[in-house]
Amino acid sequence: MTTIARMPAFDWSSEQWQVRARSWVDAQLSRAGRRVTGLVEPRVRPWSLVWRVPTDDGPVWFKANNPGTTHEAVLITSLAELAPDRVLTPIAVDPAQGWSLLPDGRESLRDLLARDSDLTHWERALPGYAALQLASEPRAAELVARGVPDQRPEVLAGLFAELLDDHRSLLIGAEAGLSPELYERLRAELPSYAERCRRLADLGIPAAVQHDDLHDGNVFAGQDGYRYFDWGDASVAHPFGTLLVTLRSIRHTRKLAAGDAQLARLRDAYLEAWTDRYDRRTLVEAADLAINLGPVSRSLSWRRALDTAEESRAEYVDAVPGWLAELFAASPLDPNS
Repeated sequence: MTTIARMPAFDWSSEQWQVRARSWVDAQLSRAGRRVTGLVEPRVRPWSLVWRVPTDDGPVWFKANNPGTTHEAVLITSLAELAPDRVLTPIAVDPAQGWSLLPDGRESLRDLLARDSDLTHWERALPGYAALQLASEPRAAELVARGVPDQRPEVLAGLFAELLDDHRSLLIGAEAGLSPELYERLRAELPSYAERCRRLADLGIPAAVQHDDLHDGNVFAGQDGYRYFDWGDASVAHPFGTLLVTLRSIRHTRKLAAGDAQLARLRDAYLEAWTDRYDRRTLVEAADLAINLGPVSRSLSWRRALDTAEESRAEYVDAVPGWLAELFAASPLDPNS
C-alpha cells in the first residue's frame, strides 16, 4: 500500500524549485496532449502555491501543498476513483511532492449564488457531497494508512489534549493567542469533550472523508452537477463535522439568525443520505455533537496548514487559538445563541 512520505524542505520562490515544478507541469500536459500557451498566474498561501496555467485546451491548475497538507494529492486521486462524478479527475499527481494538476472546474457555487441566491442550490449540492462521503466509508482506514489525517471521534479527544500542549500554535498570553484563563478553561473541558466524542462514536455512524472547509467557494456548479474541491483541510472523521463550516458560512453570507429554519432545512437535506440506516433523532443528535466538537478539528486543520516558516504564517497565527475558542460558541443551529 502506498504511503505518503514527508516532503523535503521546499522554497516555492526559488528558481530551482520553480524550474523543476514547471518541467513537471509541461511533461504532464504533454502526456495529456496539451501545451502551455502563456504565462502562469501564481497565488501563494502558507499552505499551498497555485498556478493558473493557460493551455491550448483551456486553463489548468497546478497546486503544490506544504508538508502539512501533502495528503491532498493522494486524497483527490482516491476520490476520483470512488466518486468520479463528484470531484475533478486530476490530470496528474505527485503524492511524494504534494503536487497536483487539475482541469478547470469553471463556475463555482459562489459565482452562481451571486447571480441567484436561492438556497435550493445548497439543497442540491449537499446530497451530492453526502454521497461522496458515503462512497469513501469503505476506504476510510486505507486513506488513514496512506497519510490522510485521522480525526475520527475515537482519537479526537487525544488529539485535543496533544494540541493543548502545543504552545507554539496556541500562543498563550500573546495578543493573537489564547488568554491564560481561556487556556485553563479548555484544559478543564477535556473530560467533557472526551465523553462527547465517545457518545458520537457510540452512535455508530461510520467515519468518512470530511472536507472541513466546505463553503460555496469550494464547490463547482456546472451543467454536469456539483463537484467538490480544495481538500487540503480534509481528514478521515465523523462525516457530519462538515456542517460546522458549511452552516456557519451560509449563515454569515445570508445574515441569518442562529437557529433559522433554513439552516435546519439544509442540515436535513444533507442528512437524508443516511436515513435508510438511522432514524432522524439519531442523525440530529450526531449532527449536533459533530458540530459541537468541530472547532478542535478546524484547529488541527489550521495547524497542518501553517506547517511552514514563521515569517510566512504570521498573518494567520490567530487561526488555531481562534478556532479553539469557538469550542464554547453556540451552534449555528442553536436558536438561543
